[in-house]
Amino acid sequence: MTARRFINGRLPDGQGVELTAISGVFVADGDDLGDAETIDLDGKLVLPAFGEPHAHLDKTLLAERFPNPTGDLLGAIEVMRIGWATIDEADIVDRATRTVRRLVASGTTLIRSHADTNVFAGLKAIRALLAVRDAVEPLCDLEVVAMSYPLTGPDGREGRRILDQAIELGADVIGGAPHLEDDPDDAIDHLLNLAVETRLHVDLHVDEILDAEYDTLKDLSRAVIRHGLEGTVNASHCVSHGVKSEEQQREIAAAVAHADISVVTLPRTNLYLQARDMLQAPPRGTVGVEAMAQAGVTIGGGADNCQDPFYSIGRCDPLETAGLLVSVCHRTPDEAFAMITDSIREITSRPLLDFQPGSPADFVAIEAASIREAIADQPAARTVVHRGRVVASTTVDTWVAE
Repeated sequence: MTARRFINGRLPDGQGVELTAISGVFVADGDDLGDAETIDLDGKLVLPAFGEPHAHLDKTLLAERFPNPTGDLLGAIEVMRIGWATIDEADIVDRATRTVRRLVASGTTLIRSHADTNVFAGLKAIRALLAVRDAVEPLCDLEVVAMSYPLTGPDGREGRRILDQAIELGADVIGGAPHLEDDPDDAIDHLLNLAVETRLHVDLHVDEILDAEYDTLKDLSRAVIRHGLEGTVNASHCVSHGVKSEEQQREIAAAVAHADISVVTLPRTNLYLQARDMLQAPPRGTVGVEAMAQAGVTIGGGADNCQDPFYSIGRCDPLETAGLLVSVCHRTPDEAFAMITDSIREITSRPLLDFQPGSPADFVAIEAASIREAIADQPAARTVVHRGRVVASTTVDTWVAE
């Protein structure tokens, strides 16, 4: 049972800080530490470790292999439908592991990733990501969502069978995309019934389309209450909500809050995929963040895809997401930072990282003077701690001629 003392850190308010961890949690000063290992943080800013609430590790780093000629969502979906036949589990494990390691190096110690669980990918994506989950456990906490579609229509029976198998294999979360289904209400009921039976949480792709007529989020809110699943469901994307009228946004946000559904907005990928056919004042492709915030909904920010047919660029750094939350969603830097830290812990039902005795010893020490500066500069020099152990460290030497 190794004790570690982290010295010479600095909190956002400018105060110096020393932290001590035993068995993965912080302990109070004065506890018997024995021969504690000492790590010097060199005056870096100490912040809670980041979370990535919505990754697609099964598809990551496929941009060169499977280019998306149209650049839009339907084009990416079609490319992957064809591409899945050429991908095996070992390939998924390799690419996903590389991306997880990049995320950890950035300061991310909590990741939720969707895995295609459908008639095209079968079970190979879920099997691969479950293997990655177990392998990277010393570096971070990885949750795997069985992203199941379709569950209705001609392929619905096979889709439901594959989802059942994914749950038996050990999927952590139940996923789906009800707005794409032939019968969205039936798909929602099936997914929520499974959640009741298995006691698993649910994370759904919802209304990823710039069409104000889509109301799946409102239907989901009613269904969550009907099934008694308040506080266990997350809705990701929710793009149509952002193009509704202000009155409609507030009405739906109130319903979401009443059902205790959390929301994850994904500005990076949805800016890329959405509104490609709109030349004048294209929408931003995000949920109505302000309406959700005013209603008291827990809102997280995520990256979605990384260098694949759905988003051909992108880095594995939640500070990139935070910067977009400031620019695109008009959050303050502190609000944006909370959306990649505290909100993700709430969405995944994990304790907050507050540096108090008993709190999980997960943090990132970064060369920045403030949260605002960390988001603005996104400096590479970072020390990352997970469960009281240094799991990544990046140093940078810069020289500029006079």
